[in-house]
Amino acid sequence: MPEISNTLVEKAISVGPLGDEREIATITRPATSADERAALVWLGGYRSDMSGTKAVEMDLLAAEHGLQAIRFDYSGHGVSGGEFRLGTISRWTEEALAVISASDARRVILVGSSMGGWIALRVIQEARRLGLAFDICGLVLIAPAPDFTVELIEPHLSEAEKQSLAERGYFEEPSEYSPEPNIFTRALIEDGRQNRVLTGMIQTGCPVHILQGMKDPDVPYKHALKLMEFLPADDVVLTLVRDGDHRLSRPEDISRMKVAIAAMI
Repeated sequence: MPEISNTLVEKAISVGPLGDEREIATITRPATSADERAALVWLGGYRSDMSGTKAVEMDLLAAEHGLQAIRFDYSGHGVSGGEFRLGTISRWTEEALAVISASDARRVILVGSSMGGWIALRVIQEARRLGLAFDICGLVLIAPAPDFTVELIEPHLSEAEKQSLAERGYFEEPSEYSPEPNIFTRALIEDGRQNRVLTGMIQTGCPVHILQGMKDPDVPYKHALKLMEFLPADDVVLTLVRDGDHRLSRPEDISRMKVAIAAMI
């Protein structure tokens, strides 16, 4: 068993061009193993942060295996700078790419939760397009929500919500996970159309494990089945949790996540 280190390195990196910089908070656990196994990178969901249960448990798993672990908050989330209402899939993908590139990791396993699953797929596409100097060798997607603005929000907008988007630039809805309402902006929805991934074959070039609750009220399990249709060239495992919700944060769910990650280490 590799030595377990309690050392965590906290720092902020500046992302974005002049006039649109965001200070992105990161927490990195340095590797203690001498081999060159992949680092674990956490990609959180909409309005979640790097101190959540699953993110912390991923970090602890990395410690057990002597691996590097990278966590961060998107702009407007957690302790990062920037305004939440300016956030889009493009901006958050740019931040994820910048965080990984700023690390010394050359091989990474992406662990994406909910919206983080969409970000993970866009990171793969953009890293390949830009020729970035790291390889993605595994994906663990938890209740992944690729294209959620197009697939899960836009078709169900009420007339009042459409009017609010047109007049105010955003609409609100109650959140089951916070006393503060969820805010969805016109910029997020319009940008989402430009970042769709469920439009043709997705080639990740790595094994993929999807964990999906069948009682998820936010991302129906059929959305995970649809995602699988766009991954015909990959080694994909789908675990459906019959009584699982969207968070998948119960002890038994965490165990499933850790097993899925460990299989890719």
